[in-house]
Amino acid sequence: MIGDLWYKNAIVYSLDVETYLDANGDGIGDFEGLTRRLDYLEGLGVTAVWLTPFQPSPRRDDGYDIADFYGVDRRFGSGGDFVEFMREADSRGIRVLMDLVVNHTSNEHPWFQERHNWYVWSKRRPANWRSGVVFPGVQKSTWTYDKRAREYYFHRFYDFQPDLDMDNPRVREEVRRIMGFWLQLGVAGFRMDAVPFVLEKPPRGKAKPQIHFEYLEQFREFLQWRVGDAVLLGEANVMPQETQPYFGGGHGLHMMFNFWVNQHLWLALATGDAQPLARALRATRKLPPTAQWAHFLRNNDELDLGRLASADRRQVFATFAPEESMQLYGRGIRRRPAPMMGDAKRLRLAYSLVLSLPGTPVLRYGDEIGMGENLRLKERNAIRTPMQWSDEPHGGFSTAATVVRTPVERGPYAYQHVNVEEQRRDPTSLLQWTARMIRLRKQCPEIGWGDWRIVPTGSRAVLAIEYRWRGSMIICVHNLADEPREAKLDLGVDMLANLVDAEQIDADRGGVHNVVLEPYGYRWFRAGAVTPALARDVAG
Repeated sequence: MIGDLWYKNAIVYSLDVETYLDANGDGIGDFEGLTRRLDYLEGLGVTAVWLTPFQPSPRRDDGYDIADFYGVDRRFGSGGDFVEFMREADSRGIRVLMDLVVNHTSNEHPWFQERHNWYVWSKRRPANWRSGVVFPGVQKSTWTYDKRAREYYFHRFYDFQPDLDMDNPRVREEVRRIMGFWLQLGVAGFRMDAVPFVLEKPPRGKAKPQIHFEYLEQFREFLQWRVGDAVLLGEANVMPQETQPYFGGGHGLHMMFNFWVNQHLWLALATGDAQPLARALRATRKLPPTAQWAHFLRNNDELDLGRLASADRRQVFATFAPEESMQLYGRGIRRRPAPMMGDAKRLRLAYSLVLSLPGTPVLRYGDEIGMGENLRLKERNAIRTPMQWSDEPHGGFSTAATVVRTPVERGPYAYQHVNVEEQRRDPTSLLQWTARMIRLRKQCPEIGWGDWRIVPTGSRAVLAIEYRWRGSMIICVHNLADEPREAKLDLGVDMLANLVDAEQIDADRGGVHNVVLEPYGYRWFRAGAVTPALARDVAG
């Protein structure tokens, strides 16, 4: 069973082939370049790679406007290059997840012209044609007139991304065929984009949209029939009380991004108060036994704060994105974590937190070296700049004169100062620290498998989480304040062994461990000596 649930303790690394490494010198990343960097990912400790869309596309929405679900965009290489990448990844024990973008297609997809009933149409313009936009200030409507069809088509996102009609059984059959195609080529599962919109019956008038969770169960059943240990990782930014149907009692999504915890994590970092994060963790605690949350600090979109109360959102903006150019859609931040934090200790605290939360950590390419953003680029492209490998032109991403997207060229986060080669040689660098922390996380399966509880600490700024699994215990303690704090932990054990540094803390006469934490300090402890963990129970 444990082997089948590999995702419980995976380390997922998200990247875009287009901006990772250009091997043929045309200024665009490709599969040959990515294949060359698999040794780097293996050395970092990554166990699964999540690829954003690489299929043929006009690339008007960074590839999420797909024009052919069964191919590889020729700019990134051939189908043969993809298969070779898959073979090399498999030889290193790295699984590959890919985006499944089936809420919509590009309006240049042949289906849009040839298969009218695969999309959502209305002969008259619906009364709610301007409601429900996803990108306020950029997107103007959700219904657009098509002159050729002489009807209005529905698009939850941009007008060049018409929505597929998932209520049509032929469409759902085609989705299964798409999944089967890529599973046959070796992928370990899919990150399903915009899950609520995939499942909903598009709203008309004032009626509340109906969500067909049974479609999700059908997709999972097909997935597991084809490849028993393949997974569905869902993107669904929903309230805690709305999450359970997406997991379907163990018959829906295997994993889901925890946006609720992510937004309250940023609120906790902004205020130095761990309580919002603790409450968010408790609110999303309930899961089927085989399900798992995916935790992240940053993903490939804007940092969405739309679920926070207005005052809390303003607080996070004021702390991490005080300028209007840093904000997006009135709800999000288009910056990377390193410049947002502006403090190496705070940044490491944040990543230690993500790695220690109850679930599977998902890292974003470039964050392991502390890359910054390019705010001169439009919208979300600010955080989608090329990977910075060295201090050579374009950060060693490409030898071309011009590249697909302008890298970070100015300021302290420019590629001349922040790059892999420099940090690889520095034992104190963020890259080396990240690799060590990933190794530590992989040595603590209690976090992925165990029962957990939030331990009282006596300080609002300190979060402590205890994990128990098969007779062993892990305790992760984090101080979110910019001042020293002392945590008082009543754990019912005699000794705590620090897993990061050479430190041992014994309980006082009252059975309490007094843990002194420096500003933005953190500790990972194992209860008792470290070596007894090797004798953890076989089952239990």
